[in-house]
Amino acid sequence: MNELIMPHNAGVKRVLESMKEVLALYKNVTGNYRPLLDGERYLTDREVAEILKVSRRTLQEYRNDGVLPYILLGGKVLYRESDLERVLESCYHPAR
Repeated sequence: MNELIMPHNAGVKRVLESMKEVLALYKNVTGNYRPLLDGERYLTDREVAEILKVSRRTLQEYRNDGVLPYILLGGKVLYRESDLERVLESCYHPAR
């Protein structure tokens, strides 16, 4: 076991690749992390559009029609996650 640890060694390459994967996961988690504000998550229109699989223009129509509650803060639209869940639950129609 008197082997030198060199970057071209197969074992070292595997460890370095694993470390890169862990770093990428860490960046993904920390990049998307937003602490709760009074126990509530707030989502942007982009996030809500992605979740609901609708366009941002459709979200604007939902706001205008009073379908989705929202918060307008400094020109930025935010949605409470709990409000979205409530609207989705109220519109749910079970299979017969």
